[in-house]
Amino acid sequence: QVQLAESGGGLVQPGGTLKLSCAYSTSGGGFTVDTMAWYRHPGKQRELVAIITSGESTNYADTVKGRFSISRDSAKNTGYLHMTSPKPGDTAIYYCYAVTTGGWGYWGQGTQVTVSE
Repeated sequence: QVQLAESGGGLVQPGGTLKLSCAYSTSGGGFTVDTMAWYRHPGKQRELVAIITSGESTNYADTVKGRFSISRDSAKNTGYLHMTSPKPGDTAIYYCYAVTTGGWGYWGQGTQVTVSE
């Protein structure tokens, strides 16, 4: 089992910065978190924002490339999404997603990000 807890959401002005965190804990043993990702749900369907592998390879949605940065600190069991120059169109509920070395996927509860003046 993996438990994920997002934090850092809130109201941010266009052009500002916001950093989301995803702290994870595991129970049961015998596996670790391999890939982490951030998704967002702006109202229609959930979309992938960014992904980072255990080897720290990253990939981004075209809509956020150059503005958002995904990272992870394995020593702290935490993943991050650093949002710069957010736009109103980035307003959504952001979800952390983690895949274990055993291939199981887990979702966090989500954190609301609102980009507005």
